[in-house]
Amino acid sequence: MKSGIISLFTNETERSTGVESQLKEKLAARGYQVAEGYDENAELLICIGGDGAFLRTMHRCDFPETPIVGVNTGHLGFFQEVWPEEFDNFIVDYELGSYTIQKLGTVMGIATTTDGKRDVHIGLNELAVTGSKSYSIHLDLSIGGKPIEKFSGDGILVATSAGSTAYNYSLGGSIVDPRLNSLQVTPLAPMNTTAYRSFTSSLMLPPDLTLGIVPEASDKVIYIHNDGIETAYSNLKEIEVRTADKCVNLIRFSDYDFWSKVKDKFL
Repeated sequence: MKSGIISLFTNETERSTGVESQLKEKLAARGYQVAEGYDENAELLICIGGDGAFLRTMHRCDFPETPIVGVNTGHLGFFQEVWPEEFDNFIVDYELGSYTIQKLGTVMGIATTTDGKRDVHIGLNELAVTGSKSYSIHLDLSIGGKPIEKFSGDGILVATSAGSTAYNYSLGGSIVDPRLNSLQVTPLAPMNTTAYRSFTSSLMLPPDLTLGIVPEASDKVIYIHNDGIETAYSNLKEIEVRTADKCVNLIRFSDYDFWSKVKDKFL
């Protein structure tokens, strides 16, 4: 049931705040109550900015089930669906229900420390495990509980399908259609020596398999990055990476096509 409440988020750049004021006026004229920030009773979330603003909004709201639409005032705009000059058409299409919901899966890393503490890190784009800056990292990797390799390099990145076009792509990983529920494990500057044999290309995992990561004791500080949020550990025992239960319900309109967007953004 529609509540008539719409939550607005912006990255607060000069352009975005101007667009926000314009959108507020149009929504108020249609009878909507506009809330700045997250209202749990909202029927729709609107994020104004780029992909970075979209990710920050999802983390700030703890990946809510409420449908969300992005207004692009940034650069790449893979998550963003609407341009500011399209506001009138957007509001009409929304009210008519002329849209679909694209469910985007998330990735979860469960970090266990040597004293038994467990932390959960969730990412919409990716989760990365790295060492201290300028130092290589040594990791024992397993898939589904079975040892797979002894990794040496800058780190490991695990991307969702939606995040395959982000950091993963810059590392040489594959672009994956977001309709596929999978995780992509991509190495960061892997090294092959007599002691460590590392895969040099991405691995694709189905949603029912987990990736186990155990750092060597000599690696003093380990960093976990989920969508750019960095957490440092000095006593990390292991990390279990898997698909998470949380999903993002992203609104897409009739003219949306993922592969057309890939072509427009990258070619």
